[in-house]
Amino acid sequence: MRVGVFLFHESRDPAADDRVIDEAMHEAILAEEEGMDAVFLVEHHFDGNCAYVDPSTFASALAVKTSRIKIGFAVLQTSLYHPLRMAEQIALIDHLSKGRLIVGLGRGSLVNLHEYSGYQIDPDSAQERFEEIEEILLRCWTQEKVTHAGKYWNFEIPMLRPRPYTKPYPQILRSVASEASLAAQARQGRPVLMAAATAPGAARNIAVYREAARDAGFSPDKIDEAIAQSWVARTVVLAPTDKEAIEVGLPYFRQMQTYRAAQSSAFEAQVAKANKQPGLPVLCGSPETMMEDFTSLEKTGIGGVIVRFRTGPMPADFSTRALKLFMREIAPRIRGRELATAMP
Repeated sequence: MRVGVFLFHESRDPAADDRVIDEAMHEAILAEEEGMDAVFLVEHHFDGNCAYVDPSTFASALAVKTSRIKIGFAVLQTSLYHPLRMAEQIALIDHLSKGRLIVGLGRGSLVNLHEYSGYQIDPDSAQERFEEIEEILLRCWTQEKVTHAGKYWNFEIPMLRPRPYTKPYPQILRSVASEASLAAQARQGRPVLMAAATAPGAARNIAVYREAARDAGFSPDKIDEAIAQSWVARTVVLAPTDKEAIEVGLPYFRQMQTYRAAQSSAFEAQVAKANKQPGLPVLCGSPETMMEDFTSLEKTGIGGVIVRFRTGPMPADFSTRALKLFMREIAPRIRGRELATAMP
């Protein structure tokens, strides 16, 4: 199983933006130094939940600051973009990174409606826009003259430049947030980005995927291949001891919950539901404590796990120490034979 870091660096104070953006860059560079397979970027606007805001711009900087690690989006909020600008940006970053992109696409935030209103996008149109944009991306990357007449965009261009570095184009993964969307992607045999707080949750998702793909006529080998190219996102609070993780690290996670809940009633409802469940609201503890969850996750056949170490106002030294602990204590137990196979 491949391992990646999820850079989700919060900055509540505009005066701290410069520092937090630098810390996100340093964590990405550390991930490469520690031997991680990928760094994934998130996208949020107008609220400080993601200090670097624009994952495409930040990915361009990462492309020239790193040399080996894959650079992924988890995800680009596709409905907020003009498709031609998105196609150009991704193709350029594909060149700057020499083919290291993993293009995760999603319709847009399900909880932050202020992002849609800021970009003057009707959230009810987001899924349709998403579908039309993906169609445009693929055509622009594989055809020369492109004429498009759709519901939201109409244009004619002689050729999109630059052409993608990766042929025919970088790997595209869709984000799935429900069993219905997961099954829909499985019926097309497409690998996905999913979220699962626990290994049993990921196992349930993968069971849904396998059943839907099997019903659509895909062979067991093709299903295994798609799952091996998929990633699951996971948040952890990791420290050398359970005591430190719970007493020092967990409050940062709870502060993140409170901060985001104050901005979004939908997120507030998610937090209230999660906090009603027995036990801790996030995987929390020492490497020994969370080892079983990660080794169980590896047994599901999922291709990679994206780990978010930093939440809320957590200091950089706490999250970077967690990344090092993970790579030295947990990663060697879950990185199997597929590690030698480069992700397409």
